[in-house]
Amino acid sequence: MFSPETNQDDEAAGILVVGPAWVGDMVMSQVLYKRLRHRFPDRPIDVLLPRATLPLVSRMAEVSRGVMMDAAHGELRLSYRYGLGRRLSENGYQDAIVLPGSLKSALLPAFAGIPRRTGFLGEYRYFLLNDVRFLNEKLLPRMIDRFLVLADPPTADPVCAVDDYLPQLMTDADHQAELAVRFSIPTDKSLLALCPGAEFGEAKRWPADHFANIAKRAVLAGNSVLILGGPGDVKIAETVVEKCGADPRVINLTGETTLLDVVDILAFCSSAVCNDSGLMHIAAAVGTPLVAVYGSTTPSFTPPLDANATVIAKEMPCRPCFKRTCPLEHMECLRGLKPEQVWPEVDRRLQVGQR
Repeated sequence: MFSPETNQDDEAAGILVVGPAWVGDMVMSQVLYKRLRHRFPDRPIDVLLPRATLPLVSRMAEVSRGVMMDAAHGELRLSYRYGLGRRLSENGYQDAIVLPGSLKSALLPAFAGIPRRTGFLGEYRYFLLNDVRFLNEKLLPRMIDRFLVLADPPTADPVCAVDDYLPQLMTDADHQAELAVRFSIPTDKSLLALCPGAEFGEAKRWPADHFANIAKRAVLAGNSVLILGGPGDVKIAETVVEKCGADPRVINLTGETTLLDVVDILAFCSSAVCNDSGLMHIAAAVGTPLVAVYGSTTPSFTPPLDANATVIAKEMPCRPCFKRTCPLEHMECLRGLKPEQVWPEVDRRLQVGQR
């Protein structure tokens, strides 16, 4: 597959991908599965994932099967990895691709005895990977570029047509109808999704005051608002609701939905406002007209991958810093990015949804 020694016996052999632990990274990793499926239409593609991101494989047509890694983020569990690796060795994989850069993420393919193990060098992984790639950040500036290049031989041209492989999550119309009933989501008007959380840290979270301002403008213009997020986003979502005066047109579903619920809910929204987060990448992958607000990070590395997406950020000499919390303790890159700058883009998308 990735080396000149590939032979015909590999044509039907499975490929194991060690996938990302973060939701947004997992969505972006679909570029790799699409490329692999293009190159090898008959080979099974299995993806090893933690519980948090495993459900997403059911919405990726290219993936044959998801395999759960029952270890928390950052947890080693060496004996468990060894045992799972030995069990997976029975599947006869000929190739493994390791997307995370950690040493522990490369252990299982080695334990499974997979002949070709591909990945970037990362944490001194020479003895675990035998198809080691060296990252050229200038040539591969985005995360999707880095994922995609691992599908091809090391001698291939690394500048490939990534736009041919952008993430596209499948949706479930029956599930969408059931969600609308379960959560009393109005379907007779435009819906604005607000995603105020970001698991990475507060330096990626636009202030709750600003999200509430957008919500008020949206309902005043005749729209309904849904607030979406996971259990870790409940506090900031409740703050947004409180600042909206508990308006019934602002429906808070944060912490009440599964990851696949959110995929299907975002797909029928007229627009979404998101931080640089996993839900931003989901919104882009289901084609929701999106306004993405960036703080400590940059769209030059992890952009929303949809032509309908608009990125808004405040230019400052200190950003992007890629920090979880503001090292200067002022958060001006987000606090100084006012709702007045964001609302026109949101309103334009909502008006299209009202037609």
